[in-house]
Amino acid sequence: MTEEKTTRRRPRSDGQRNRERLIEAAKAAFQDGETEMRFDEISRRAGVGIGTLYRHFPTRDALIEAVYRTEVEGLSAAAQQLAATCVPAEALRSWMRLFVDYFATKQLIAPALNSLVGGPGQLYATSGEHLKTAIRELVGRAVENGDIRADLDPFDLLRALVGVANVAADPGWEASAKRLVDILIAGSRPDA
Repeated sequence: MTEEKTTRRRPRSDGQRNRERLIEAAKAAFQDGETEMRFDEISRRAGVGIGTLYRHFPTRDALIEAVYRTEVEGLSAAAQQLAATCVPAEALRSWMRLFVDYFATKQLIAPALNSLVGGPGQLYATSGEHLKTAIRELVGRAVENGDIRADLDPFDLLRALVGVANVAADPGWEASAKRLVDILIAGSRPDA
């Protein structure tokens, strides 16, 4: 008896594009304040058939999770890309500004995330590890370069941004939070 290999095929490029378009359409629906997404409307916005949507996302929960995971993965990838292309302090500053955008999206989809069967706990735990790794590495590079004080707790930077988002959840809070990024970076310098 021969053993069958179980290998995963890479998705076809058109299938991957359709998946990305569906995620973007769902994200846009959240940004428009639509917490109860209708699958037929999402597929229409993405320019694909309803069968394509169900092939990629058999349930509403699967689509919501994909939107959230895509945001987290994008933020994690940005940390690596910024670390490779920017000086350490600028990489940290730029990533923190992206974190503000990520957090704004998270606030928009929070009601849907909270409606997930079983809750969002596991999803948040996994994403939290990705974000902690990213900020830890970016701060570590900035400390090694002498841009940031060595006694800085990387998570204090995120806590400050999340705090601004939760206290000032008024429209336009993102601009205030992005100004806070510059203040946090300036206050974290060794000579501050």
